Amino acid sequence: MSRVNMFDVNFDNYDFNDLLEFIDTSIEHQRHSYILTCNVDHVIKLRKDDEFRKVYSDAGAVVADGMPIIWASKLLKKPLKQKVSGSDLFTRLGEAFEDRGYRLFFLGAADGIPEKAMLNLQESYPNMNVVGCYSPSYGFEKNEEENRYIIQLLQEARPDIVFVGVGAPKQEKWIYRYYETYRAPVSIGVGATFDFLSGNVKRAPELMQKTGFEWFWRLSQEPKRLWKRYLIEDSQFLVLLFKEMFKRKRMKGGQG
Repeated sequence: MSRVNMFDVNFDNYDFNDLLEFIDTSIEHQRHSYILTCNVDHVIKLRKDDEFRKVYSDAGAVVADGMPIIWASKLLKKPLKQKVSGSDLFTRLGEAFEDRGYRLFFLGAADGIPEKAMLNLQESYPNMNVVGCYSPSYGFEKNEEENRYIIQLLQEARPDIVFVGVGAPKQEKWIYRYYETYRAPVSIGVGATFDFLSGNVKRAPELMQKTGFEWFWRLSQEPKRLWKRYLIEDSQFLVLLFKEMFKRKRMKGGQG
């Protein structure tokens, strides 16, 4: 598969079928790897977070999560195939997970939310094999005792895929620290996916997702929590995009 480098990130040029192939291969060969879903927020955070950059450098796959990333790739003449969002994983690959009988574990969100997400999923996919759910306490990533407990849960459940929904970059850093210990073939950070699946948070209408305005919907749903991320931090993305365009022009000029 080809790779696309933008914003100092090596994106795998995957659509959902390519991602499924990566998951199938990882499970078949019992590799221990993780998938990163890179959105604008990740791109901004990577500029000033050394640990997060290390997480990225060791990833099994990095996919584009968000229409601004897709549009940027087209502007830079490096078109990525498709937006591959963690929130869309179950609608796009749920049938495949069910058919293959993959063992899934849901880690994250508030108490009872992963279980409700599982029940709602099983209405659409009755044979989906969710082998465990756990809602970690606030600040769990710094709690050694709770982390040992979570790892024990995972080792006993033996999932093929671990979905971690505690927000970025916390979920990615947690996976990076422990994925070689709990030894599941695939781990992936899925942000607010359990909240969406459970009905706890309403997801943006499809038109807003396709036109790149899902961020605006999220902001209107949770303004106190998300205003700084979307209105201040993520606005830097335009500056980074102009820099990428200038860099590409300069490289092209140098080749002429």
